[in-house]
Order: sequence, then structure tokens, then C-alpha cells
Amino acid sequence: MNHNDRLTRLRYALDIRDIDMIKIFEFGGVTVTKEEVREMLKKKDEENYEMELTDENFERFLNGMIISQRGPREGNEEPIFELHKGNANNLLLKKLKIALSLTSDDMLNLLDEAGVRVSKGELSAILRKEGHRNYKPCGDRYARNFLKGLMLRYRD
Repeated sequence: MNHNDRLTRLRYALDIRDIDMIKIFEFGGVTVTKEEVREMLKKKDEENYEMELTDENFERFLNGMIISQRGPREGNEEPIFELHKGNANNLLLKKLKIALSLTSDDMLNLLDEAGVRVSKGELSAILRKEGHRNYKPCGDRYARNFLKGLMLRYRD
């Protein structure tokens, strides 16, 4: 799963309109047009999208989600970008947890609704900071099912 897949699934799960996508990107510090958003979401073949989403732009979108839902942070300093291919799913879950004000129990329920059983310890390991001794990388299966759980909750 790449960043465009994650963005497409998140957009569908939370039913985010194009105009709102543009605003979320702007909150994160990226200016995009409606056409660029559509190119990010449109596949040109089975594997590739018309416009590939970079690590930084995907993380900026996630930061914009937090700002759009919770407001700007005090101090307003520039965020440190920590996204790379190995931790994209972990960061996705962590930032959505913050943006949507979810508790760990909420996240466990969303995963359960999607048919995935995860213990509190496993979820805690996924949400830890990379480099922590109990950190566990999050696989695509967990991220996909978490987004499916969001879709089941927010679109029904």
C-alpha cells in the first residue's frame, strides 16, 4: 500500500470532499489545486497513480487533518517530518488517533468491527515512537482494516 492508496481509502472512509481535501493540505502547509487532488486519487494503471504523493506531502496532509479537526497547536512551530516507507502505517494510525480524538479502546473497536483482533499491547506497540524498545511496525493489513473500520463507522 502506498501513500496514494492510504489517502484514497482515508478520503472514502471519512467522506472528505475535494474542496475539504484542499483545505486540509493547506492546513498542513501545502498548496494544491482541485486537479492535483484528483490526480493523487486517480490510478493510471493497477499500481501507479497519475500524481505520486511524496512522504512529506502525505505527512503534511495528516498534520492538516489534526489542525482541521482540533485547531492549531500553541507555539505554532514547524513540525518535524518523520515519515518514511517503513513507518507510514504507524504514523497514519497515530495521527488519525489524534485528529479524530480516538481512545485506544475506540481504535480497538474500529479494528474489531473490521474483523481484526488486536490486543491492547499490540496496539500500544504500534503507536509507540520509532526507536522505542517495544515499537512494532504496523503492516498494511492493520492499516487497511483500521480504515475499513472508520468507513463502517463514519459512512453508515
